[in-house]
Amino acid sequence: MGVKGFQGTSLLDYPGHIASLVFFGDCNLSCPFCHNPALVQDAGELEDYPLAALLEQLERRRSFIDGVVVSGGEPTLSRQLLPLLRSVKALGLLVKLDSNGLKPTVLKKVIWEGLADRIALDLKTAPSRYTELHDGPVDPGALLESIALLQRGGVEVEYRTTCVPGLVGSEELQQLGALIQGAPNWVLQQFVPRYCMDPAWREVSPYTAAQLEELAELARQYVPQVMLRGL
Repeated sequence: MGVKGFQGTSLLDYPGHIASLVFFGDCNLSCPFCHNPALVQDAGELEDYPLAALLEQLERRRSFIDGVVVSGGEPTLSRQLLPLLRSVKALGLLVKLDSNGLKPTVLKKVIWEGLADRIALDLKTAPSRYTELHDGPVDPGALLESIALLQRGGVEVEYRTTCVPGLVGSEELQQLGALIQGAPNWVLQQFVPRYCMDPAWREVSPYTAAQLEELAELARQYVPQVMLRGL
């Protein structure tokens, strides 16, 4: 599965910089609260964006963008990911890679080759509950391997967790916190039910601001810098 989308620029996805956004189709999870269902369920129906055309546009934008955010879907599933990152770095641009961490062998190559300046790893819920996030087998050990890899350093890391009631509570945050203890930061994101891939999850009420603050205080026992996003 190749590049499925290319958007203009964003000030949000690469803090302090202007970045272009590149999306890959397909995913090895089918989280019911996913906000990009077309990239997960219908990726085969979406037209691939030619890599040469993408790089040509990035070349033209070099004068006013600082970097590229690569997201999905799950980018690490694509054979085009590493060639794309190598080409983007050759342009002198920063790279932020979003991943669910279930392909640690790919993340290892990205780090070893210096192809990303920041990796944002989504921690969906406690590893033992990852089988609830897909209609096929999931290996939680792959996530643990990716976390251990990122905890060793070599690249700037942003851990982030969408606080979905029923999937993420105090018990799950404690388990995740123990895995990333000492990390530089952890972003807790507000759950927005409106766009959930599974219609049933659109009826789930988000945590209140006060409840999110309580979860953030719990998370700070493991990671001092915990930010709330989406309030």
